[in-house]
Amino acid sequence: MAGPKIIMHNSISLDGSFKDIEVDMGIHYGTSASFGEDVHLVGANTAKTGIEMFGGVPPEEDTDFRKPERESTVPLWALVDSKGILKGSLHVFRRFELCRDVVMLVSGSTPEDYLEYLKERDYDFIVAGEEHVDLKEALEVLNKKYKAGTVLVDSGSSLNGALLEEDLVDEISLIMMPLLTGKGTDTLFANIGKNEPIELELLKCEKLERDHVWLVYKVKRS
Repeated sequence: MAGPKIIMHNSISLDGSFKDIEVDMGIHYGTSASFGEDVHLVGANTAKTGIEMFGGVPPEEDTDFRKPERESTVPLWALVDSKGILKGSLHVFRRFELCRDVVMLVSGSTPEDYLEYLKERDYDFIVAGEEHVDLKEALEVLNKKYKAGTVLVDSGSSLNGALLEEDLVDEISLIMMPLLTGKGTDTLFANIGKNEPIELELLKCEKLERDHVWLVYKVKRS
């Protein structure tokens, strides 16, 4: 089974930090729209942080138990969550107008009560892997079942590192912000477990507004 095209997209400081920085959402999502993604892939911790940043979790309503009716051109959101971190908060994403609906990527170790929570609210989910989500398998299923030709990864160092480590990333898109964060920086590429460097080919270098720079690289494969 073939996998989709995977594009990492992140806004980072000049010294590689992706935390505690004020991202220009207009630039971030304006540039990502050019990729024509079918699926937006996010890790559970990044999703949880995003919820906390933008107002928390409102009470569920009756409509949150049903799939929304949105155009097929709006991307699905796939959330990697084998531990049930997002239990009780998925309706935040289901309500988001730029999300067609949510598909959960879970594993054989995912708590049964979390799976029941998903079933009760009619969330699709893909079980891949035993202890942790098998990303390669999950992406192949996304491609086959949901016609996910292009997947945009908008997440932190853990998910990005795992995808790069497994050689699943095709392109890396970076919005370089005009600032340095200094000591104690959590860098985007800190969790890559490869021993050999990952070689890249520059595809785009474009100056944007507010002194931001957009870099797009192709990941070279031997």
